[in-house]
Amino acid sequence: MALDPQLIEILACPDTHHAPLDYDPVGQTLTCTECQRIFEVRDDVPVLLLDEARGGTAQEEK
Repeated sequence: MALDPQLIEILACPDTHHAPLDYDPVGQTLTCTECQRIFEVRDDVPVLLLDEARGGTAQEEK
């Protein structure tokens, strides 16, 4: 089962900019259109926790 398209439309990055997310159904990830953080989708549930995200500008600054 994939993520509902209506859910994908309303999901946003949990960071303060709340940018939209791009869904990759093959990789089971959501990528922020602004900061480029990558959030995993586990068992059809988006894991939108900043501490669990990969990549993005926040990690480049460290």
